[in-house]
Amino acid sequence: MKNKWDCHAHIFGPYDQYPLATGRSYTPEEATLKAYIDLLDSLDIQNGVLVHPSAYGVNHGLLFDCLEKKKSLRGVMVIKPSKDLKLETLHAKGIRAARFSARSGSNTNFFGSADFKDYQVLCGDLSSNGLHAELWTDCKMLPSLESALMLSPVDTVIDHMGGFDVNLGLQDPGFQCLLRLLDSGKIWLKLCAYRNLLQVQDIDLGQSFHEKLIQTNPDRLVWGTDWPHLNIHPPPQTSSLLDLLLRWTPDKDIAERILAINPTLLYQ
Repeated sequence: MKNKWDCHAHIFGPYDQYPLATGRSYTPEEATLKAYIDLLDSLDIQNGVLVHPSAYGVNHGLLFDCLEKKKSLRGVMVIKPSKDLKLETLHAKGIRAARFSARSGSNTNFFGSADFKDYQVLCGDLSSNGLHAELWTDCKMLPSLESALMLSPVDTVIDHMGGFDVNLGLQDPGFQCLLRLLDSGKIWLKLCAYRNLLQVQDIDLGQSFHEKLIQTNPDRLVWGTDWPHLNIHPPPQTSSLLDLLLRWTPDKDIAERILAINPTLLYQ
């Protein structure tokens, strides 16, 4: 399989050149561009998507420098409405999306993140400038966003497999909402299941959710490592996450869609 993509990763540091924002919600260890490129090479993945972390606030210097240094990378920015925002300049710099957070529960949206109100303000301008939206949300929250997402003028990529709750099963109203959105073609979905399965002993309990998503719309699915696995202790072996995807996706044609064909359409 050629031209594979990792559609979700973060870069941090070196901190003497790229210090984190004051007031940030977390302080990760350094995870440099060189370390990430070495990871991609070890996985035989040719392309990557760097998601701007909220810990950098409104400073996008590191992201832009990474995209300039490595042309096979694309970027996702956290941005908020501003009169100084020049969306028309971003595509040429390798940016393909703006990221927003709408997670259930209190204090779940990190300092420096953009919220769903920001999404609603910017979605039309994103679309007209060749960009899409990325949304970090969960199945508990999705039903309250469904109508807005269905009517949105911009393609929206939902992170982390929609934050499904394995204990609620496939008939959970939130997961059913995710399936409706996926079936409509209004959203894309990142198949990155492990964060939803940290509290269960058998990670394969997530396989039925994965298979249901493939059954619903395999043309709107991509995959990401979620490297460097922030706030997960101990972190998983990234190669094991790729192995898991391939084990849960035995159809090689569908695996190629997820790893190569779909992300090329979305991020190229």
